[in-house]
Amino acid sequence: MKTSPPARQNSSQTVNRPPSGRIRLVVASSVMLTFISFWRAAAIVLNDLGSSAFYAGGIAEEAVGKSAPWFILGVMLFSFAVRAVYVESCSMFTRGGVYRIVKEALGGTFAKLSVSALMFDYILTGPISGVSAGQYIVGLLNELLRLGSNHHWIHGAFTHTSGVARQLPVDGTSAVFAGLVTVYFWWQNIKGIEESSDKALKVMKITTVMVVLLLSWGFFTVLRTGAHLPPLPVPANLHFSNDALGFLKNTSFAKTLGLFGVIMAFGHSVLAMSGEESLAQVNREIEHPKLKNLKRAAIVIAIYSFIFTGIGSLLAVMIIPDAVRVSVYRDNLIAGMAMFMVGPLAARIAFRIFVVIVGFLILGGAVNTAIVGSTGVLMRVAEDGVLSDWFRKPQHKFGTSYRIVNLVVLLQLFTILVTRGNVIMLGEAYAFGVIWSFTFNSLAMLVLRFKYHGERGWKVPVNIKVGKTEIPLGLLSVFLVLLTTAIVNLFTKSVATVSGVLFAATFFVIFSLSERDNKRRHDVATRQMKEHFQLEHRDDIGTEALDIRPGAVIVSMRDAGAPFALKWALSRTNTDEQDLVVLAARMMGAGGPDYLSPDDQLFSEHEQMLFTKAVSVAESFGKHISLLVVPAGDIFAALVQTAKSLEAGAVVCGLSSKLTAQEQAYHTGQAWEQLPEPKRQFTFYVVKPEGEAISFHIGPHAPAIEQREVQLVHRLWLSLRKSPEMHDLHHSDVMTYALSRMAREFSRDREGTLRDLRRSIEEHSRFQRLGDVRFEIFDNHDKDLIKAPSETEEAIEESDVDGFEADAIIPVSKE
Repeated sequence: MKTSPPARQNSSQTVNRPPSGRIRLVVASSVMLTFISFWRAAAIVLNDLGSSAFYAGGIAEEAVGKSAPWFILGVMLFSFAVRAVYVESCSMFTRGGVYRIVKEALGGTFAKLSVSALMFDYILTGPISGVSAGQYIVGLLNELLRLGSNHHWIHGAFTHTSGVARQLPVDGTSAVFAGLVTVYFWWQNIKGIEESSDKALKVMKITTVMVVLLLSWGFFTVLRTGAHLPPLPVPANLHFSNDALGFLKNTSFAKTLGLFGVIMAFGHSVLAMSGEESLAQVNREIEHPKLKNLKRAAIVIAIYSFIFTGIGSLLAVMIIPDAVRVSVYRDNLIAGMAMFMVGPLAARIAFRIFVVIVGFLILGGAVNTAIVGSTGVLMRVAEDGVLSDWFRKPQHKFGTSYRIVNLVVLLQLFTILVTRGNVIMLGEAYAFGVIWSFTFNSLAMLVLRFKYHGERGWKVPVNIKVGKTEIPLGLLSVFLVLLTTAIVNLFTKSVATVSGVLFAATFFVIFSLSERDNKRRHDVATRQMKEHFQLEHRDDIGTEALDIRPGAVIVSMRDAGAPFALKWALSRTNTDEQDLVVLAARMMGAGGPDYLSPDDQLFSEHEQMLFTKAVSVAESFGKHISLLVVPAGDIFAALVQTAKSLEAGAVVCGLSSKLTAQEQAYHTGQAWEQLPEPKRQFTFYVVKPEGEAISFHIGPHAPAIEQREVQLVHRLWLSLRKSPEMHDLHHSDVMTYALSRMAREFSRDREGTLRDLRRSIEEHSRFQRLGDVRFEIFDNHDKDLIKAPSETEEAIEESDVDGFEADAIIPVSKE
């Protein structure tokens, strides 16, 4: 049964104010989050981390020679230790990834330096992933052109006069492809792309199928051909390219590298473990028990990446001949493996196409992850007052942080243009941000071991106690390896050093200047907020915290210039009988904290205008409202969790510019389903700018039954009652049997049931009118529910029952 809107009130009541004359504003400290399983968390990280398997091996071999796979394996083993550092950092009180951890341990200056290096990592993740995806696609097209020319399958227009197949320029075409993919995801992020762990999990399932086929077929090929392992990773087997020597290439030192050369080779392979920062970002959304599931996700990530990236790189050197491995397949080693497997040519080509499809999915996803990650890092910095509010201002139509997205994408497109699709150049530069962000993070954790002596959920082993002092031997070792590698990379990666230092220095200067100006602005904003609002910070929110009664109305407000949802709710709510809470969700960037202390709660000019407008509108209606701010990772999760905490009876929001009312209700329902029990049902209203509103029931509820459907059940009941053994039959028995039978049919023939159900829905929708109980619309100009006259129902005689057919409920398929 549908709920009518609250009646309009013509009250002369004024807004209640605290004794100080300021409006009471409750600010929540706990961030409203959705929670995911450790499998989904691992899938999100692997979508970023796993992408390096497609290009790391080729870049490393180009730099250090045929022994590169051993260093890739070494890096993947070392990544277990680096991941342990991130697990310890996530288990502490400090939240928010590298930036927050380094700031807590080393102060703001080091934090800005670390986030500048991390930004260099993220900015380059997009271009290198996009270009690598382009390399796989262009490589496939060129291979097909060569095969077509050799077997005379293609038209002469695709061949030169000599009969040789025409080839697409690999780097240039890959750069164009990367640019198009980047622009596509730029637009998706401007609109507000839906982050889905379900999508990440599906991509990793498809990738797992490819990995199993690749390794199984690869090992079979190695056994059949008797391939040998790559040369051992000793100084005598290292052959550095001129680019790999960097600033040392013209020195005599380069000829006698020895152990230093091994460290150099390790440094040239370190980009294989990029993406570790993603673990800190997904940590806050991992379900309870958080630490246990975090460690599970870390183990899954470690094993998967070791097998895929490490073993895959080893097999590539063993399977692909030396003559073509670097010269032809350097940038798409996995595709090269497919072409040199044992088996028929058709099967190899089919598998290569599958590899390209999987590569496009995971590498394309990495482009989006780079944009989301970069935006999240900058948002976290902005939330901390380092970036000015100008960057945080939401896009008018979509409500996204479009200025930050624009900045990130412009830097990525500039990188693609400058490198012209050269994967080696991108890879060299990419390693700079990877190694330095890891180094800053491990240093910060080392300092926190001595600075913060509180309880930790977990520690990096090995730890030795000398008296009362605990020496974190394991953590110290990880830091020293990272620091040594980072310093060596400064001398051996000239492109990375020059570009990375310039990039980091530029961002550091921007952060420093912006922070100075922003502090002055925030001091003014904070002073103004305290003058007009009585700020109360609460760890958790509830009816007592806001001093409201159960069954309140929550109104989500985002735009101070368009408060139509608030006006609609105020016109239909008697605040003497039912409390009204205006909710402003402060969206947190990816990797942000799951708790914000009062010192972290910075109010922007946008939020100040929002609350001032809400109070002004309430005063114009002469009604009382409560104000609430909640930090949120997802707006729909914030709505349903707040509704649960406040025991709300209704939630009202404006119509989204990118989602229909039905889609908004669907996402709200999905977020509600993820809430732990017990949870309260409520009515969700979506208000259009012109004043109309559509209502939806969130949670299990009795289905809306029209009169003709009630008559239909009654006719069935009458017909079945004619049988002597059915004298005890009830109408509910008819419904139970019909639903049970549909459930059985659905389990037996899913597609057929869905097809027939769709046909029934389409048939019913042709006769739907305003006022049908399934379709409620509220008009701003009339407080009552608009109802169209229902269809005239003719009296049903008992004699009509014999002619009843079941396809009146579900049409029988004629196919």
